[in-house]
Amino acid sequence: MTSTEAITESEDSGPSGYAAARLRLLQQEARSGPPRRAALARLTDDWLTGLFTSAAEHTGVRGAALVAVGGYGRGELSPRSDLDLLLLHDGTADAAALSALADGIWYPVWDLGLALDHSVRTPGEARRTAGEDLKVQLGLLDARPVAGDLGLVASLRTAILADWRNQAPKRLPALHELCQERAERMGELQFLLEPDLKEARGGLRDATALRAVAASWVADAPREGLTEARRVLLDARDALHLTTGRATDRLALQEQDQVAEALGLMDADALLRQVYEAARTVSYATDVTWREVNRVLRARSVRPKLRAMLSGGLGSKAVPERAPLADGVVEADGEVVLARAARPDRDPVLTLRAAAAAAEAGLPLSRHLVRHLATTVRPLPVPWPPEAREELVTLLGAGEPTVGVWEALEAEGIITRLLPDWERVHCRPQRNPVHTWTVDRHLVETAVRASSLTRRVHRPDLLLVAALLHDIGKGWPGDHSVAGEVIARDMATRIGFDKHDVGVIATLVRHHLLLVDTATRRDLDDPATVRSVAEAVSTASTLELLHALTEADALATGPAAWSTWRASLVTDLVKRVAAVLAGEAPEEPEEAAPSAEHERLAIEALRTGEPALTLHTQPEEPAGEGEVEPVGVELLIALPDRPGVLPAAAGVLALHRLTVRAADLRAVELPNEVGESADLLLLSWRVAAQYGSLPQAARLRADLVRALDGSLDIRARLAEREAAYPRRRGVKAPPPRVTVAAAGSRRATVIEVRAQDAPGLLHRIGNALEGCAVRVRSAHVSTLGANAVDAFYVTGTDGEPLPQIRAAEVAREVEKALG
Repeated sequence: MTSTEAITESEDSGPSGYAAARLRLLQQEARSGPPRRAALARLTDDWLTGLFTSAAEHTGVRGAALVAVGGYGRGELSPRSDLDLLLLHDGTADAAALSALADGIWYPVWDLGLALDHSVRTPGEARRTAGEDLKVQLGLLDARPVAGDLGLVASLRTAILADWRNQAPKRLPALHELCQERAERMGELQFLLEPDLKEARGGLRDATALRAVAASWVADAPREGLTEARRVLLDARDALHLTTGRATDRLALQEQDQVAEALGLMDADALLRQVYEAARTVSYATDVTWREVNRVLRARSVRPKLRAMLSGGLGSKAVPERAPLADGVVEADGEVVLARAARPDRDPVLTLRAAAAAAEAGLPLSRHLVRHLATTVRPLPVPWPPEAREELVTLLGAGEPTVGVWEALEAEGIITRLLPDWERVHCRPQRNPVHTWTVDRHLVETAVRASSLTRRVHRPDLLLVAALLHDIGKGWPGDHSVAGEVIARDMATRIGFDKHDVGVIATLVRHHLLLVDTATRRDLDDPATVRSVAEAVSTASTLELLHALTEADALATGPAAWSTWRASLVTDLVKRVAAVLAGEAPEEPEEAAPSAEHERLAIEALRTGEPALTLHTQPEEPAGEGEVEPVGVELLIALPDRPGVLPAAAGVLALHRLTVRAADLRAVELPNEVGESADLLLLSWRVAAQYGSLPQAARLRADLVRALDGSLDIRARLAEREAAYPRRRGVKAPPPRVTVAAAGSRRATVIEVRAQDAPGLLHRIGNALEGCAVRVRSAHVSTLGANAVDAFYVTGTDGEPLPQIRAAEVAREVEKALG
């Protein structure tokens, strides 16, 4: 059924008839995508034509036309799109009549609740406004007549296009600057968990900008895949409009499953991956196009000077310089291109050689070069020859320029041909908000970070390849480290490493989280902790590589994944493990004597019968690249041993907005005034202020006293805080999970808690453990973004590890209390 037939069938070409026909069209599930957008545009054209014709007859206005601009002008009308309309007139009509004509069109649109962007101008006014406002000019480039004087519209289109092409040297840089500013403000669509399909870099705005560049005749965007990418983004926006019933372009988390279902996709991840693929295509086309625009405009600006020089007899026609970079590739005009003598069909290593040379020189690969290599270079033999492996390592070790070169190879499918297992991580989203990148980009970013650490290891090649492969198991069922070990072993063999090196890479991938997990969640003074890491890494050289990989991985994850504090814990663990691997087996440590400061506090607590505490600010340490980060503050507490100390102290710290990074609790006996022994509890905690300055020790002590005697209702105060705790609308946190760590320690049972971070979480855990009648020996707290992973070393009242059945019961009780 055509749009005209839809209106006829409604027996009313007025607003109600259009609304009914529009609703029927949008409800036709079989009709979606470009056909539905085009049909909606035609339906709207027919309705607006009727409005214009009726109003023109009523007012007697001649020499006028109704023009669709922007997305409506392109015929890409989404369910909740604005109607961008220009009422064009030749200036002969009476002002009152013209106003009445406009009202006859605008008011019926408003009456239906449709968003309208409208203007009334003569062709001369339209050109002047376009000359002053770049956005207006971009909209007019897609001007399309809807009704009225077609000749008037045609002449305006001709003039606007001529103006655009004549002003290109001035307008295109302005458009480029506009795109860059928007990208900085909105981020990159291909990496955002809640992307704006229109405004983010790689979105619909950029696709429209590429059309404008093509209309200037200065440069043309790569057309391969661009039409399909725009279709994917527009289809996603259509489904988003229909799902939400709103004119929104932001693909919020709570709507992704419904949008995916509307598009016939498996789940939200499949939706994001499809959107990311499209955004990556647009982003790559954008990079290539603006590079070409800048090259052409630069050449145009140089040409008059060159003609002046030549007219003076200073030389003949200039030939672009071609500087050799590597065998078969040269630099020409700021890009890497093929040398004239190159034979891609006979040189299977040429692709990697060109990529490595480009990255080392900090130059982009010419799009024509990449496309030519993709279609002509023969596949590498398996295993790869040594030269190919060396060129890959050189590419990975080039630092930041590696990213652009890698993306150019990915855009033409070269990476997945070189490394077939890469396809599974390509554009794969990561739902953890700690992660900044998709899986594939994170792997490349990790290699970039690792390139700055290669001087710390004896085998930089193994570090760089392990960095590239460490998360290659994501997207497979089960633990990605376990799956990744198998895949990395196959890929390292394919790349051409020998059996020993393949084993090292596989070990690094299998245990790439071992150091940071152990350092932040386990007791480093426990010999079992150090021995377990030593057994996993086996050799000092593997430990050295794993240390560098751990740092590179964390730095490439995001700002929440690495800090001076975490780095110091990992370094301490590495030193202890290195000593074990060198034959210095750790002995069971004796109970350490209290420090002088703790002794002073203990005596004071014994004398007063109340808590005694002190805060010691630690010196600041460099966090890398000139930044300084505070390590934290040491909080020492001594008080008579009694139930409820852990939850009370944790609750007071939460009320004062102090984050606990590590906690050690132990009981000691001291003689009292009458010579009898008294039990005291000594707490050594590392804390940091969430924001603002540290509280005074006296206030902490006073609140701790009140919490212990029951006059301070911590639970109620924290409940108020939690109710006001900012949470992202529609995001439901996964339930907490509490487990008993297998073989965690021989001195205590390790209870591991994974939960959504929130004020007072440690207080709630402490209450739950207190209710289970266990003693907490130490706590190791780690927070990554919104996720807390806390490990508690607990014993029974006899000071011994819990029996297996009892430990499982405690874990269940804590999980129940947190749920």
